Amino acid sequence: MSAPSISGRSVLPGGSVLPEDADQALLIGRVWDPETGGPRVAAVSGGSVFDLTRVAGTVSELLELPNPAAAVRAALTDPVLAEQRWVTADVVGSSLAGDTARPYLLAPVDLQVIKACGVTFVDSMIERVIEERCAGDAGRAAGMRELVGKALGGSIAMVRPGSPEAAEAKRVLVAEGLWSQYLEVGIGPDPEVFTKAPVLSSVGLGAGIGIPSFSSWNNPEPELVLIATSRGEVVGATLGNDVNLRDVEGRSALLLGKAKDNNASSALGPLIRLFEGGFTLDTLRGEEILLRVDGPDGYLLEGRNTLARISRPFEELVAATRGRHHQYPDGFALFTGTLFAPTQDRDEAGQGFTHKHGDVVTIRSRHLGALINRVGAAEDLPEWTFGLRQLFGYLAGQRQSEGAATGRQMQE
Repeated sequence: MSAPSISGRSVLPGGSVLPEDADQALLIGRVWDPETGGPRVAAVSGGSVFDLTRVAGTVSELLELPNPAAAVRAALTDPVLAEQRWVTADVVGSSLAGDTARPYLLAPVDLQVIKACGVTFVDSMIERVIEERCAGDAGRAAGMRELVGKALGGSIAMVRPGSPEAAEAKRVLVAEGLWSQYLEVGIGPDPEVFTKAPVLSSVGLGAGIGIPSFSSWNNPEPELVLIATSRGEVVGATLGNDVNLRDVEGRSALLLGKAKDNNASSALGPLIRLFEGGFTLDTLRGEEILLRVDGPDGYLLEGRNTLARISRPFEELVAATRGRHHQYPDGFALFTGTLFAPTQDRDEAGQGFTHKHGDVVTIRSRHLGALINRVGAAEDLPEWTFGLRQLFGYLAGQRQSEGAATGRQMQE
């Protein structure tokens, strides 16, 4: 469960990983507690991180309560729980420093399945077409980008997926020999939904994110991640990095699993912000998600994911994920796709962007805070070893300890 240190780099100060209006936000997540040797459900409020494990053993369980926001608010006023807390700046600081001897933040979900939607923005759809056309060869991307750009001419930028206009665009593109599976999910009737990562495998704030050694063309994907219950009700959101291997997926869309699911390839955090008061799903429809990559070589890449330009509403993406056709009894986290597809050259002209080990990736938004991670080799990062068996064993052990403590108090 350790996280490589990203101290010594230019990273955000501890408090600034929280939303700009953190004093109004209802924030929950998970903290690794070295004292008990496991993950604790937690809420962040007023400079403190409160242990909510007595309210719910998992985040999934907490979100399945009839009114999770009210349950968290009530817990924050409980004098017993108020004694079980850490200092927010300390927890954030240890997370960014990779200090596993002190409490640090984990990915804020646990039993939820990690799902993702792809090709939900026209701009990134075109980049997927380019990947496919050049078979994952970054050296051919610039020429292919010019060719595809001329053919499309921006004419499908405002086309509503699944509409008669989209069907006509498909007919024209087929005639031009430019139809692809990415255009199908980009403007066709059905969005792309896939499983991004196994349960409990995502990493959180400060952890390393993994690029396998077999990839030479890859990039971060800054995304909004919706948090939904088993009923399909979206109750909050967080930030995510849907790390992508462009060379692998470009060779064949059937290699999507190899391109998307690797050690530390799913990053979530820093916390889940629950919907409450003026913060709703509508708030996020116009959210700007900013990306910054600081390279160890002094390289700087900046970009943004403007959710107002998403081609399908959130409700359509959620309905395509969960319904009569598929259920998630522990809830799910849903990456909603990205507008950002980096084309800025890093080294040689025409080669575009790819990660280097040591890159510090910061994904930030006004209402959700900042997710900071450092890029490393997937094979060299800490292995994922804490799975469902370990979690259930930990929770059972905690219940036994609490039961024994209660028994002793009754005897006294």
